[in-house]
Amino acid sequence: LADMAAKGSKRFYEDRFVAGQAGMRINGLIWMGTPSYMQQQIKEKVAAGFGCIKMKIGAIDFEEELNMLRWIRKEYSKKELELRVDANGAFAPSNALEKLKRLSDFNLHSIEQPIKPKQWETMAELCEKSPLDIALDEELIGLNAISDGESLLKTIKPPYIILKPSLL
Repeated sequence: LADMAAKGSKRFYEDRFVAGQAGMRINGLIWMGTPSYMQQQIKEKVAAGFGCIKMKIGAIDFEEELNMLRWIRKEYSKKELELRVDANGAFAPSNALEKLKRLSDFNLHSIEQPIKPKQWETMAELCEKSPLDIALDEELIGLNAISDGESLLKTIKPPYIILKPSLL
């Protein structure tokens, strides 16, 4: 409201995106499937101009997923392609740190939600010890009170959070 009163518009700040002169970087989402299907999706996203892709992991054999990441890094360097993964809570707390260490070999930007939500102490320990940055995703769903969100962030201390306005 203060911005509108001062400028007479709903524009909160001036930048190239707001002025319509630049786009907003988003990641291209890669769905789980056969290795050839996933490779096809990655090639299509890169050809379409995506500089960042996010690959879902945790639904197929972990070694196959590592092989896919190995292929990606063989084809595209870290400079050419930013790579993120989303586990959707698929890892067991007992082996999550080991998997995060193995994933860190592929120069990933981050991993979303490696373990199921509502395990704050375990997630905090993972965030502290992981060589790979962790982003909270499903962990944030259902936190309606500001105090709940503050408590979660103070407890877990994640490097990143994924905000989904339609769910928040």
